[in-house]
Amino acid sequence: MPNQVYVRMKKNMELTEYQLLQLKDIAVISTNDTKKKEIEYAPIYRLGKKDKNIVVIDSFLVIEHLNRNFPDLDFQLIGPNQTIIRINKRRKSPSVLIALSVWLLIFVGTAMTIMNFHYDVSMQEVHQKVHFLLTGEKKEYPLWLQIPYSLGLGIGMLLFFNHWFNKRFNEEPSPLEVEIYNYQQDLDDYVIQYENAHNDADHPHSSS
Repeated sequence: MPNQVYVRMKKNMELTEYQLLQLKDIAVISTNDTKKKEIEYAPIYRLGKKDKNIVVIDSFLVIEHLNRNFPDLDFQLIGPNQTIIRINKRRKSPSVLIALSVWLLIFVGTAMTIMNFHYDVSMQEVHQKVHFLLTGEKKEYPLWLQIPYSLGLGIGMLLFFNHWFNKRFNEEPSPLEVEIYNYQQDLDDYVIQYENAHNDADHPHSSS
């Protein structure tokens, strides 16, 4: 009975340059066979400019390729059925001026959004009414309510996004990270569907 080799494809990979892909680059294997190193370093596909920036490698074609090169072994696939490779060429770091401009744009946009929301819901009138109910006095600017409310709004946003610069408050993902993850999942599903529809049966990959 041939030795079994378990192959688990990596779901996503990011590279900064075109290169020769070996099995260890796109998958993790587990086996007791003495040929483990040889299998890991088996060439699968050479990336080139024709592949542009996205390549989808199908596990079925990888297993077929391995079966031809190692006929005495039994390959068993577990996990994802494709590996999506994104080629992101090295880019220069953005200038401080551009980073500050983007930060300023986001800051002003966020501030305008918050102010417009408070204007729409008449937040100042709400504070005035709360002040009147608690003190029996009418006051145009109840600062003792407005200042803590403003501070609480900022602290609440920090807790909501679970980040202070690069520091996390806890290990729980923020709602924004969950939405980004869901978006990435949908994007990967689309890429796999689109690439497989244009897959060339003569090669273990499809490129966009």
